[in-house]
Amino acid sequence: MTASQQPEFPPRDGFVVTHFLVVSDQDRSRDYYRTVFGAQVVHDRDPVILQLANTWLILNDGGGPTADKPTVTLTTPQDPDTVNAFLNIRVADIYRSQREWAARGAVFLTEPVDHPHEIRAYIRDPDGHLIEVGQSKGALT
Repeated sequence: MTASQQPEFPPRDGFVVTHFLVVSDQDRSRDYYRTVFGAQVVHDRDPVILQLANTWLILNDGGGPTADKPTVTLTTPQDPDTVNAFLNIRVADIYRSQREWAARGAVFLTEPVDHPHEIRAYIRDPDGHLIEVGQSKGALT
C-alpha cells in the first residue's frame, strides 16, 4: 500500500485498526468529531463509524456484559481527570490547529505547552475523552 492509499473499511483483506469510544449521545459525538476535526461519516449510528484522517473512530453507547465479554461493562469516562487511554492527533502546526478547532467548538485545557521534543495541548470531547494534540519539533530517530 502506498502512502496515498487509504485502507478500506471494512477491510476486504487483512485488518484495519479502529478506536472505539463509548459515548452518551451518538448524534452529539458524531457531530462534534465531524465539525471540529472534519471526520467523514462512514456509518451514521448504531454504531457511528467515522474516518478521521488516516484512522477510524467507532462511537457507540455503553452497556453491560455480553456473551463475548461476560465481565465487561462499557461506559463513558467516570472521572475525566483519571485516564488510561486517549486519542493522539499529530499536527504540522499546533497553533493553527488550535485556532481552527477552537473556532469549531473544541475547548483546549491549556494553551499549547512547549516541551523539549514536541509542543502539545489537550482537548476533551463531549463525554470527557481526552485528545492530545501534538506537534513534533524534529524528525523521530
